[in-house]
Amino acid sequence: MDLFFKYLQYEKRYSPHTLTSYHTDLGQFAGYLLQTYEITDAAQADHTIIRSWILSLVHQNIQPRSINRKIACLRSYYKFLLSQQRIAVNPMLRIKAPKVSKKLPAFVPEESFNQLLDSFEFENTFEGQRDRMILEFLYGTGMRLSELIGITKSDIDTYQRTVRVLGKGNKERIIPINDSLWQSIEAYLQHKKTEFGNNNSEKLLVTTKARPLYPKFIYRVVKKYISLITTSEHNSPHVLRHSFATHLLNKGADLNAIKDLLGHASLAATQVYTHNSIEKLKSIFEKAHPKA
Repeated sequence: MDLFFKYLQYEKRYSPHTLTSYHTDLGQFAGYLLQTYEITDAAQADHTIIRSWILSLVHQNIQPRSINRKIACLRSYYKFLLSQQRIAVNPMLRIKAPKVSKKLPAFVPEESFNQLLDSFEFENTFEGQRDRMILEFLYGTGMRLSELIGITKSDIDTYQRTVRVLGKGNKERIIPINDSLWQSIEAYLQHKKTEFGNNNSEKLLVTTKARPLYPKFIYRVVKKYISLITTSEHNSPHVLRHSFATHLLNKGADLNAIKDLLGHASLAATQVYTHNSIEKLKSIFEKAHPKA
């Protein structure tokens, strides 16, 4: 398993979040093998044993999406064992993943979010300007939470007004910075310099103790402000990523351009946003088509 995780980290370049999830999943599977079958080596498990583990997860009311992630972990693991000649046959070839009902991405209405940014008076302090910039960054670029935390000051091109983002699989992309976000960045950096001087962290987003921000902190900030404009339970940082894509699509942006901005590997992942925009598309059709 140690070799497997080194392979994922250094050759496949999986994200730290995925590595942590896979560590948990494989650990649970290994515990099940030991407790149920007294098997200490996962290479000895066949497809019937793997199916029994999946069935036990179903009986525990684990969500199909989570089960599918665990299955994906085992697929990668047994494929690795096969390449290392630890097994002769891949038992995962006979395993089918449970179907997952597709949910439409939740998003914040454009008018509501703009009203928050335009009407809410963020304090003219380091913390207040940092909170505003977090919201502006997530909504104005569509980047993931992990990507936002990883941004450094050198990733921001002040001349081109762009930000360099390191996404999944260490794939780099460049995202333009809009005027509103740019003003927030300038205000925040000024407060940051006043607060910490020139010896502050290279990371763009920091705490009041100049330490890099962490995921739970961003979650709290986003939840605090999004709760002011919606009663929906969907108020995580990812909702702003969904809002970014949905609003762009509603304004007529090209789907391939949105795909590149989001850092999706395939267009299929981006196409889910078209479902949110179907009413907008109907409206455009009715106004534009001569037979509508």
